[in-house]
Amino acid sequence: MAFLQEIVVLGLLVLCMTAAVSSHSRHSRYTPPNVKRLTDAFTHVSIGQEYSTFFGGSNTKLLNNGSSANLALDKSSGSGLASRNKYYYGFFSAAIKLPSGLSPGVVVAFYLSNADNYPHNHDEIDIELLGHDMRNDWVLQTNVYANGSTGTGREEKFYLWFDPTEQHHHYSIIWNSHHIVFLVDNVPVREFAHSSSYPSVYPSKPMSLYATIWDGSQWATHGGKYPVNYKYAPFVVSFAEMEMTGCIFNQTALVTSCSKANPSSLDPVDGPEFVRLSNEQSVAMDWARRKLMFYSYCNDRSRFKAMPPECK
Repeated sequence: MAFLQEIVVLGLLVLCMTAAVSSHSRHSRYTPPNVKRLTDAFTHVSIGQEYSTFFGGSNTKLLNNGSSANLALDKSSGSGLASRNKYYYGFFSAAIKLPSGLSPGVVVAFYLSNADNYPHNHDEIDIELLGHDMRNDWVLQTNVYANGSTGTGREEKFYLWFDPTEQHHHYSIIWNSHHIVFLVDNVPVREFAHSSSYPSVYPSKPMSLYATIWDGSQWATHGGKYPVNYKYAPFVVSFAEMEMTGCIFNQTALVTSCSKANPSSLDPVDGPEFVRLSNEQSVAMDWARRKLMFYSYCNDRSRFKAMPPECK
């Protein structure tokens, strides 16, 4: 009987190990295409100087003379940062290292929003990293809101080709009058074009930049099936190598003065390098969407009975 019990235990261990390996084998399954490193083109900013609002009390810690920050989620609260300036357009990036271990229900977000000024018709551009249970990896969710509530969101979800808890990886947003581009380690994973055919779905009002960690138990992991388990708290995320370059909103100016007659190639507002994706970037984005995207609102008929105009 004891021998049979040992066999059963060994079998269970093998199954658990196999499940663990298979759930994380995605990290080594793909090698991304080579792309130009846009994150090398811009200067890192001081979190202590460029962010004026810190929430979460002792759960927010500035490190390395303000060049990086640790944000924690525990039973008491989440934590976060809000930028000193609001932006019309720009390039925004952060190197992020996610909490290790089981993290269902945990949401780490790096995003632009103006919900504080426009609570009923706000704009938002989101990078959200959704925690996992033992059978799944962290998920990257991108989202765009314009002139509306969360019900108008345009979500797309991706798996990552690396373990985001082992070291820092770059998550970036390009936002200008031409398009919104989401990038991971400089690889574009999604482009949301600005079109005169559907201007109301494109964010256009000045937004602040936020970095946060919070409890998304009601929806984040498998639609809320797995809530945050605070037995594993605190959940700590590291933000570093922040980049915030673009058109700063001046409340006293009647019109924006960001447009330039002869923009340089590295101007994220008007520079020709940011008007459209290069061939190299387009190839890389096609790779990411074929290999790693597993949900797009464009294909969700339960939410959108008629296909949204930008999907056609």
